[in-house]
Amino acid sequence: MPKMKTHSGAKKRFKVTGTGKIKRNRARVRHLMRKKTTKAKRHLRGSVVVHPAEHARIERLLAM
Repeated sequence: MPKMKTHSGAKKRFKVTGTGKIKRNRARVRHLMRKKTTKAKRHLRGSVVVHPAEHARIERLLAM
């Protein structure tokens, strides 16, 4: 059997931590920032761990 190929879009969007969790960046930070409050923008900073319900699907895209 040939090897599974990694999904090109997924490899740009997700990173795997040392413990095997998958990190992602938050949505809604690209444009239209002037109408968002400072508090809203602050909460959109940084990355978060992917929800457990999505974990298996993203692992499959990353061909782990």
